[in-house]
Amino acid sequence: MRLEDLQIYQLAMRLGEDVWQIVSEWNYWNKEAFGKQLLRAADSVSANLAEGFGRYHLKDNLNFCYYSRGSLKETITWLTKAYNRNLLSKEKFEELTQLCNTLSIKLNNYIKTLRTPNFPVNK
Repeated sequence: MRLEDLQIYQLAMRLGEDVWQIVSEWNYWNKEAFGKQLLRAADSVSANLAEGFGRYHLKDNLNFCYYSRGSLKETITWLTKAYNRNLLSKEKFEELTQLCNTLSIKLNNYIKTLRTPNFPVNK
């Protein structure tokens, strides 16, 4: 299995790209004061999945999945703050929140699968 074949990785990459499109349209102040944090959190979801996958060791992969899950929760927090501060429309907020919720469920299921005895990790 390749990293790019994992649905959670594809969704995480989409999240990062969607956030990038939004933040790139903000004014300088909002990008500097707020956008960088949101973008780092969103990009960290896929980056941690990639790093864990590339370690080829179950324990490392699981740890980076946990980091990815933490970054996802951070992303949701930043999205909520962006919505509360009128930087996101209600529609875009709901769309991104739904993507995050779907990704959260799938990431938790992936973690459970990795923890299953005799699962062929990273083949």
